Amino acid sequence: MRSAIMSLLLRRNLYLRITPLCHCVSTSPEGNLKAGEYIVTSNPHEPLATDVIDVRTQAEFLEDHIPGAINMPVLDNKQRHDVGKLYNELPFEARKTGAQIISHNIGHHIEQYFQNKGQEYCPLIYCWRGGQRSRSLAIVLSQIGFKVYMLHGGYKTYRRKVIQDLEELPQQFDFRIISGLTGTGKTLILHRLQELGEQVLDLESAAHHKGSLLGLWHGQQQPSQKYWESVIRRELSQFDTSKPVWVESESRRIGNCVIPTELFEKLCHSPRSEINLSVGERVKHIIRDYPNWIDDVDSLCQIVWALRVHVGEKKAQFWCDLARQQRWDEFVEYILVEHYDKSYSMSQKKNRKHQTFDKHFLADLSDESINELMDNLLKK
Repeated sequence: MRSAIMSLLLRRNLYLRITPLCHCVSTSPEGNLKAGEYIVTSNPHEPLATDVIDVRTQAEFLEDHIPGAINMPVLDNKQRHDVGKLYNELPFEARKTGAQIISHNIGHHIEQYFQNKGQEYCPLIYCWRGGQRSRSLAIVLSQIGFKVYMLHGGYKTYRRKVIQDLEELPQQFDFRIISGLTGTGKTLILHRLQELGEQVLDLESAAHHKGSLLGLWHGQQQPSQKYWESVIRRELSQFDTSKPVWVESESRRIGNCVIPTELFEKLCHSPRSEINLSVGERVKHIIRDYPNWIDDVDSLCQIVWALRVHVGEKKAQFWCDLARQQRWDEFVEYILVEHYDKSYSMSQKKNRKHQTFDKHFLADLSDESINELMDNLLKK
């Protein structure tokens, strides 16, 4: 099979080069396609596609991809590097080597994934710019008999769409901001709103980070900036513009992820509901919410010690001592009152540009208190 695929790719790529308007490309999804024909589309979210296949390398896919896409490299990281290096010296030899490797990898993907697909299967395929890599797989799958879409301009077309949508979409929504000091249960409140059918944009979930110094999700890495923007764009595109969207108040940066400019400006000018909770209740919530740091005191102290540039060595050392002595209530209260609260208040003064906000005072974060808060938030 793989030798046949290689022969097919070499013939087809040569034919495409000689005859740009050859019969293997169709710009219209209407009618019956002949074997070898595929449909070129400029829509990275083609509604008729049943699958999205990203044929770029693992490294390219990791940096960013269409959410939900499956990575099936026709050249892996090393292979792409080696073929590219050879192409600079011996283009013809590089094309033969590339065709051999690509045919081998496509054969593997057919055996492992496409073999069990029915004739109704209809993938959208893309590479970096809609070139040889996506075309190679599109030709083979269309020869099999699948209806195939290939994204014109590849990932670059998709990325331009993300940038455009992140400039335009935020202006279409009525955002409602949940604000409050660290430990007031803002994320818990968002999740309850979501359970009640409200639209929620959970930026911290998308960033795998709670927005604070100790906020990186345990055992997780943050996504790249580009993929984070892809996720935000996907969420916004699925919301109903006639209904409000609830968002937690955030600084411009959540860990290493930066909120897109147009979205951040719209959030800063949106009405907010401020949640107030006693320090004691906040301490309880923080201890429940960060069990991984209690289990890894050494890593916790490394991060706390880095705060010495802001609070001084004496105070940072005192906090580390509290953690090592397992005096968690004292540790959390000190770090909340003397660091987090000050930082949050400064951030709010800088970023809050909408003067109207409601204050809500909770006795605790019990179901009864949260349910009462829901009634107050949703009756407006």
